Amino acid sequence: MVHEWSLAEALLRYVASVYGPRIKSLKLRVGVLQSIDKEVLLFSIRELAGLYNVSLGDVVLEDEEAVFKCNRCGYEWSFNPGDLGQEVRESIHFLPEAVFAYTRCPRCGSRDFKVVKGRGLEVAEVVPG
Repeated sequence: MVHEWSLAEALLRYVASVYGPRIKSLKLRVGVLQSIDKEVLLFSIRELAGLYNVSLGDVVLEDEEAVFKCNRCGYEWSFNPGDLGQEVRESIHFLPEAVFAYTRCPRCGSRDFKVVKGRGLEVAEVVPG
């Protein structure tokens, strides 16, 4: 819960500073790579909105799949963190770069790849209000 709370706090500070304290709707993309607990994140956003005097309407959380691209052979693939064990998923949750220790390119076996999408939290749309 601590991680989601920290994400929610940073998100609300950003949104309020850019769009003001009244938000009609907020759409977020949640990268599946970090296994963020969406219920805890939403709870944290709602609780912190009250603490920061942010009037917040609808909040929509969308999953964003994880996609990697190999720097060696150029192969691009989807990645499902659910295929990994709980302990590994938790490591990646707190330190996304840990994925490089547990994953290889399915084509050439290289660990030299980049995360194209599916990491972290992204503000997709804000409707001030």
